[in-house]
Amino acid sequence: MKIALIGYGKMGKAIEQIAIARGHEIVSIIDINNPDGFNSAAFKSAKVAIEFTTPATAFSNYLKAFEAGVPVVSGTTGWLDKLSNIKELCAKEGKTFFYASNFSIGVNVFFALNKHLAKIMNNFPAYDIKLTETHHIHKLDAPSGTAITLAEGILENIERKDRWTLDKEEQKTDLPIYAIREGEVPGIHEVVYDSEVDYISIKHDAKSRQGFALGAVVAAEFTAENKGFLGMEDMLKF
Repeated sequence: MKIALIGYGKMGKAIEQIAIARGHEIVSIIDINNPDGFNSAAFKSAKVAIEFTTPATAFSNYLKAFEAGVPVVSGTTGWLDKLSNIKELCAKEGKTFFYASNFSIGVNVFFALNKHLAKIMNNFPAYDIKLTETHHIHKLDAPSGTAITLAEGILENIERKDRWTLDKEEQKTDLPIYAIREGEVPGIHEVVYDSEVDYISIKHDAKSRQGFALGAVVAAEFTAENKGFLGMEDMLKF
């Protein structure tokens, strides 16, 4: 399958290696040095584009790829205020877009576990809840998209919490997220339920970017055979 890469940082390079190892061809690479590459015949020949860039450029990249007739798989976070626009383009104009805040298979199992635990803990108000995420110092957005997905899974199922917040002066009904940036940490996420007598925690600790990159390539393979607005739940059938 012909794949285009939008963004050629550490994730883009890891995706390239895995895609080639799985028998795919990288026909176009678009980065800050060649922003006009969307208009090239090579980019337009791609079956799918995989996009990992920045919150400031992501939405514009999607529109350019759509204009070139290329479906998009994206793992960029921090742009979700425009998510409804993308869903509308998929529904009304037949565009195809796959989004995940995290492409790791393990993290998506973690998402499902998080929701199930929240449903149980809704019945035990003695437990307060907090969420901590740690990433490398180069990550531009905070909290991480993965942390937001975890928080939303909790808020859907815990009646005593109204919203997530980074504010250290949170209210009792707030779900606090603590965002830490240090070193070259690929990603650590932990959800803690704390009471006076004990605490329960679930945690995912990524060892490298390889799991994210593999998930993105598998998502591209899935997107090439499907249409519309897609996500990990569609692919993994959780």
